[in-house]
Amino acid sequence: MPFLWNAWYVAALACEVNSNRPLARTLLGEAVVLYRDQAGQAVALSDRCPHRFAPLHRGRIHQGELECPYHGLRFDGSGHCVHNPHGDGRIPPAAHVRSFPLQERYGMVWIWMGEPQHAAQTDLLPFEYLNPEHNVTASGYLRTRAHYQLSADNLLDLSHFQFLHPATLGSEQMSAGACTFFEQGETVWSRRIMHNEKLQDFVANAFGVAPGSNADRRLDVQWNAPGLLTIEVGVTPSGMPPEFGRMSLSGHFLTPETDRSTHYFFAFGLPKAMGEAAGALVEYAVQGLMEPFKNEDLPMLEAQQKALGDSDFWSAQPVSLAMDGAALRSRRIMERKIAEEQRASGMRQTTTVIDSTAIMH
Repeated sequence: MPFLWNAWYVAALACEVNSNRPLARTLLGEAVVLYRDQAGQAVALSDRCPHRFAPLHRGRIHQGELECPYHGLRFDGSGHCVHNPHGDGRIPPAAHVRSFPLQERYGMVWIWMGEPQHAAQTDLLPFEYLNPEHNVTASGYLRTRAHYQLSADNLLDLSHFQFLHPATLGSEQMSAGACTFFEQGETVWSRRIMHNEKLQDFVANAFGVAPGSNADRRLDVQWNAPGLLTIEVGVTPSGMPPEFGRMSLSGHFLTPETDRSTHYFFAFGLPKAMGEAAGALVEYAVQGLMEPFKNEDLPMLEAQQKALGDSDFWSAQPVSLAMDGAALRSRRIMERKIAEEQRASGMRQTTTVIDSTAIMH
């Protein structure tokens, strides 16, 4: 599946981007370098000097400008060369690199990889539960060697908890839970409800349920293109109304690195009104989920990608089951949006990038 270019993607956690050291990151097959200027604003440039193609992320940040490590040309936040230390110092007109539109919200730096003129016309979806003004948040990052849509399929599929996460997130009751899938515009929902469930200790502790006691658990996953998901989990003692339980909201943001690898950013937020408990709970959630994400989901996704090889998802003729409803809906929406974008602007040629030093032509 080609990439959707005209969309907002997470490029980095805000804490990853600083004014001391450039950050190299491959996004949608393109090598990008991120840093902060003297005003503390995040900047993203193409990671290739136009002179002799040196990777700019190997250079240094000098007074808010990015200096090429090879010959010392410096570039400002707009991507224009502003300093040539050689000869008479004349700067050739072609001495510039692409600068990408950015916005910093919800503790993350978001990038627009498509046509720049469309960025200002496209609002970022709201994730107010991650707004640090009113919430305590904690975040994590993992790199997956698999196509980003496989990761989206995984997050939309709540049935795999019982089998892939039997000792961490799942339970014997999950596959029998009532599940529904539906679309609202271009938003896809996946919902599953379990009653009288025996929760794993990690989940029980997170939601204030006594280990070993029965609970009712509700999971709602909301997906929007290109790979922006909110997962809401509610847990109550069995038979009790929802207001007697506890609820968790988390964001899961998938950014393609290449057509076989994905940047996976995730974050939890709880209201500051909860006091010190909010910080402890979001940190507990991030650290606790690292184990199943890293040791169970990632190996499975990478094994799936290896099994697919160069095959397109549909050409591999996947068998579909009832629980695949949400994943199939999201794939169809992505295919439609990509086709519309290609018709509007012409087919964009892409080349698979193997590592962060490769360049797309």
